[in-house]
Amino acid sequence: MDQSTDESPDPIDESVIETNVADAATSDTARGPADTIVEARNVDVFYDDVQALDDISMSIPEQRVTAMVGPSGCGKSTFLRCINRMNDRIDAARVEGELRLREKNVYDDDVDPVALRRRVGMVFQTPNPFPKSIYDNVAYGLEIQGIDGDYDQLVEESLRRAALWDEVSDQLHESGLDLSGGQQQRLCIARAIAPDPEIVLMDEPASALDPVATSKIEDLITDLAEEYTVIIVTHNMQQAARISDKTAVFLTGGELVEFGDTEQVFQNPGSDRVEDYITGKFG
Repeated sequence: MDQSTDESPDPIDESVIETNVADAATSDTARGPADTIVEARNVDVFYDDVQALDDISMSIPEQRVTAMVGPSGCGKSTFLRCINRMNDRIDAARVEGELRLREKNVYDDDVDPVALRRRVGMVFQTPNPFPKSIYDNVAYGLEIQGIDGDYDQLVEESLRRAALWDEVSDQLHESGLDLSGGQQQRLCIARAIAPDPEIVLMDEPASALDPVATSKIEDLITDLAEEYTVIIVTHNMQQAARISDKTAVFLTGGELVEFGDTEQVFQNPGSDRVEDYITGKFG
C-alpha cells in the first residue's frame, strides 16, 4: 500500500557505483561516528486489514543521508510518513511498535504532531509551491510554526541554504509558480528548512526533474546533511549510491531486507534478493 509512484530500478553501472560508494565511505570516515536520531522498533503499519510494513527495526544516524530504496508498493514511503506522523491523516492507517526520535516515541499520547512536524520537515515528489510570492512561500513555513524573528533574514538564510538565493534574490515578490521545476523544488526545500528542523524527509524529490536540476538537488542534499539529518526515498540506485551514507532496502510485503552502510549494501549485499534488486534482475 505504499502510495509512491516508484519505477523499476535504473540499470546499474557497477564502476559508477563502486566510485560513488567509495567516495561516500571516505567522507563518512572523515566525519567520524554519528549518534542515532531515529530508531524504529518492530514497526508495523496497516491500512485497514492490509499490512504495509512488517516488523521494521533500524537505527538512522544523525546528520547523514539515509536512502530508502525498493520496488513500488514495498512500504518505503509509508515508513517515511511514519516519522512525522503524516499517516495520521489517513483514517485507515494504524501504526504499531515504536518509532523513536531522540529516544522519545513519536506515537506517545503526549506528542503533539504539529510540534513534531516542526522538527521533521518534508519535501514531496512533485514540487508544490503555494500560489504566493517566493518570499511568502518561505515565510509561510515560519508562520504556520509560530516562529517569531526577522523574517527578511530568515527567508534569506533559508533560500541560501537551499542554494536558491543567488537565482531569485531580485524577484522575491514574484510568484513561486513562475520558477522552473528544479527551482520550485529548491523553494519547497527552503520552505521545509525555514523552521530549522532536525530532520528533512524527501520522497522522490528529483523524480520529476531533468538531469541538470536533479544534479543540483543531489548536491544540495549533500550540503544539507552538514546541518540536518536527511532521509530520502528514491528508486534510482545510482542516486542512492551517489548521495547516501546508509541504505535501507525494502522489498515486496513491506519487509526491510537489508540496512547498512551504502558501500556494504551495494558492493556486498547480504542476501540474493537484495543483489537481484540492485542489479536490476527484478524490480
